[in-house]
Amino acid sequence: MFGFRLARAGRTYLLMAAIGFTFVPPLLGLNPLAHAALSPEVGKHLQAAQESMKKGKFKEALAQIADADRAPGKNAGDSFVIEGLRASAATSLGDKATAIRSYEALLASGKVPADAQSNYIKAIAGNYYSLKDYPKAITWISRYLKEGGNDPQMRALLTQTQFLSGNCDQVMKEIQGELRASDKSGRALSEEQLQLLANCANKQKDTATYVTAIEKLVFSYPKKDYWADLLNRVANKPGFSPRLQLDVMRLKLSVGQLNSTANFMEMSQLSLQAGAPAEAVRIIEAGYKSNLLGTGAEAERHKRLRDLATKTLAEDAQRLPKAEAEAIKAKDFDALFSIGFALVQAGQNDKGFALMNQALAGTMKRPDEAKLHLGLAYALAGKKADAIKAFKSVQGNDGSADLARYWIGQTNRPFSG
Repeated sequence: MFGFRLARAGRTYLLMAAIGFTFVPPLLGLNPLAHAALSPEVGKHLQAAQESMKKGKFKEALAQIADADRAPGKNAGDSFVIEGLRASAATSLGDKATAIRSYEALLASGKVPADAQSNYIKAIAGNYYSLKDYPKAITWISRYLKEGGNDPQMRALLTQTQFLSGNCDQVMKEIQGELRASDKSGRALSEEQLQLLANCANKQKDTATYVTAIEKLVFSYPKKDYWADLLNRVANKPGFSPRLQLDVMRLKLSVGQLNSTANFMEMSQLSLQAGAPAEAVRIIEAGYKSNLLGTGAEAERHKRLRDLATKTLAEDAQRLPKAEAEAIKAKDFDALFSIGFALVQAGQNDKGFALMNQALAGTMKRPDEAKLHLGLAYALAGKKADAIKAFKSVQGNDGSADLARYWIGQTNRPFSG
């Protein structure tokens, strides 16, 4: 089941304003000297039309241009200037259908200079798009690109237009190709492109591609909705280990997704069970600060949990030295690692990291889970480079590698919701 719905129930991400489809090619305006080349009757009507346009009376100008078009003795040169002025007036008036006909006539005349033709093609494509005539918009955008147009937003508009036409197969093919290229270059795709990829994958029920798109959105354009969908999905992924539930909640806390009393209670209890009372205390205090703990009918229960966490933390200060010696003697590297992790959580970084790395050098039952926690510990201590290095070493197929990858994204571009 696809949890994330692109753009909140169907908002279309338009590029029109950015591309500028109200553009009027520079060849279209008249000047007084041009009248000498016009037939007298045509020139009279066009001069009147030009004066009307100067006053913002574009509807009146179109009527005067139509008079020029009907004038006797009109020649090919007259027609070219007529269509140019008509395209300009129609564009200013917002009459896209008329503008399209004039632009197409101008191109068909063979009089538009080669270096200006792409602008006319672009204007035609944009007007067809505005009119929601997507098949014709695709035809003209494709022509623009085929003839060497180099506006990158036009390629993005082609993909969007194909999506609006229902051609998700082509959309996914094109964006995935660009995604592969962007991975090599290190340049992220636009948020709109990734949203289109996610939306098409959603429609096609292509879970793998959908998750890839959401991951890219989280890493490049971190937002609450993207993170919520991604983290809800990872915990339900086939093969995900229930042991990592606390780690999902740790990431949720980091990105502002831990937002209920039940969440704070559950996470603090899991931290105590995992032997990390310092973390539990920190979570409980965050819950009190946000007024999700310490209030309401369950306030006394919250207090008991707070007291338990505080007491356990104090007891750990007495217990851990002996536990460390026992773990080293027994070569229990899993226990040694847990002790080191608890020490880092309690602010004893040097000692904690030494024990964690010592344990990883030995034989552990779940080395990928341990590497994930090493990355978390480094992140908690503000050691970004070490954290990312540790996260990158996680290879587990139990969900640990997914979480490590998400932590890299959060470490590189922190988001708190």
